[in-house]
Amino acid sequence: MTGTLWELVLASAVFVLGHFLVSSTALRPALVGKLGESRFLGLYSLVAIVTLLWMVMAYNRAPFVELWFAGTGIRHLAGAVMLIAFLLVVGGLTVRNPTLVGGDKVLGEVTSVPGWVKITRHPMMWGFGLWALSHLAANGDLASVIFFGSFAILALVGTMLIDRKKEAALGESWRAFAGQTSNLPFAAILSGRTKLTFGEIGLWRPALGVAVYLIFLFSHEWLFGVWPLAVS
Repeated sequence: MTGTLWELVLASAVFVLGHFLVSSTALRPALVGKLGESRFLGLYSLVAIVTLLWMVMAYNRAPFVELWFAGTGIRHLAGAVMLIAFLLVVGGLTVRNPTLVGGDKVLGEVTSVPGWVKITRHPMMWGFGLWALSHLAANGDLASVIFFGSFAILALVGTMLIDRKKEAALGESWRAFAGQTSNLPFAAILSGRTKLTFGEIGLWRPALGVAVYLIFLFSHEWLFGVWPLAVS
């Protein structure tokens, strides 16, 4: 089965379901109870790395089956979406956000919802989701649909599972926080549930996001063998 699309399907399923089953079911507290938090996190990280490496190797070995022609327009649009993705990831990682791992204690310490979290309470997850969807579109082959589609499912379905888990664990304090934000980007702002000003976004986080985007853009060919803005 090595070097087939079926291997990629299996590797992707193990990677995605492994995350969902461990992080979003009763399996996690059971394992934490037996192993302790630190040992659980170490084992979980190891399994995640091993399954991710298997998934990447399976993708690299998979045959090319074209589903659509990803021309210049699609690739350039994907490049523009990637800028948004980097802005969301950098913004999400540099503000105090209760949705991040270990963020439960932040909920009681944050006096106001940070601007980036007003856009979406899952900026990092949406950033990874947009990364996956843009690469899926820019490649146009079956292996990429399986590979990047799995990451998109993990990121975007993951936002809903995080919300459900946080509400069950934190109750009213979570509902008060969630009422000032939205999962879907800009939904809370457009509905009038919250207001966003430019000052809340600031300058250094967008500047850092653009800088990281440019670094990855101009090193993409060296890292992955493909110049993403090539004209064809």
